[in-house]
Amino acid sequence: QLQVVESGGGLVQPGGSLRLSCVGYGFSLDYFAVAWFRQAPGKGREGISCIGHSGSFTNYADSVKGRFSISINDAQNTVYLQMNSLKPEDTAVYYCAATGRVLSQEMCLSTSYNYWGQGTQVTVSS
Repeated sequence: QLQVVESGGGLVQPGGSLRLSCVGYGFSLDYFAVAWFRQAPGKGREGISCIGHSGSFTNYADSVKGRFSISINDAQNTVYLQMNSLKPEDTAVYYCAATGRVLSQEMCLSTSYNYWGQGTQVTVSS
């Protein structure tokens, strides 16, 4: 069964950092496009970062550009989201998603994905 599992969420003070992990089971993430979404209480789901298959491209939402960084470790079959300079408005449940479809950089934050994780809570508060 193909699935992705997120981890790494937690409570952090404003200005702090966290690194989220997305591990693929049953398939190689290197052959998939992978994205991170988040959903804050009372708000819709937001695509914040994505990486193309084989790391061919990356893309970021304006809300996280310059603070977040997405990367892939093929040996560990893991996609990471490094989050720096965290703000209270970054508080949300963060989801990892993957698709085997070939995506463009422009569409990877807004397209549909086939495989979703269960989410990990990130809370930014003093």
